[in-house]
Amino acid sequence: MIVRLAGEQDFHGFLSLAAEVECWFGPMTEDLGFHDAVRKHVRRSTAIVAVDSGPDLLGGLLFAAKAPTYHVHWLVVSEQARGKGVGRTLMAEAMRRFVRGPGTVEVVTFGADHPGASVSGARVFYERLGFTPAEAVDPGPEGGSRQVFRLAVT
Repeated sequence: MIVRLAGEQDFHGFLSLAAEVECWFGPMTEDLGFHDAVRKHVRRSTAIVAVDSGPDLLGGLLFAAKAPTYHVHWLVVSEQARGKGVGRTLMAEAMRRFVRGPGTVEVVTFGADHPGASVSGARVFYERLGFTPAEAVDPGPEGGSRQVFRLAVT
């Protein structure tokens, strides 16, 4: 697996990843706001992808690298690559590239009652990385609950 900064050539790979998780996050593949967000992160060099020898992305991450509060805007691992360390590797690369303490890293993920919370494993994933559940936030576009997870960095 190779983890690298995303380029414009990865745009359609991000859309493919988005298509796999629209059932949890709501429509993204046709959402021009999502398209703009991916392109903005690529231009700012704050989009990271994981690839292997095939044409498809194993995972992708969009990150806001503004101290002292950093944000994981979007992290998705392809269904075939889940459970193989891709998400952990993407997060490690983002932390290495972008985070300078002291500060915090925040991510908004599923609330405990959201079906995607257990199916995706997102909450457990962030907890294993040291994030702690924090305040609830507005529901996602599909109407499901959301919660901030926060990690202190030194």
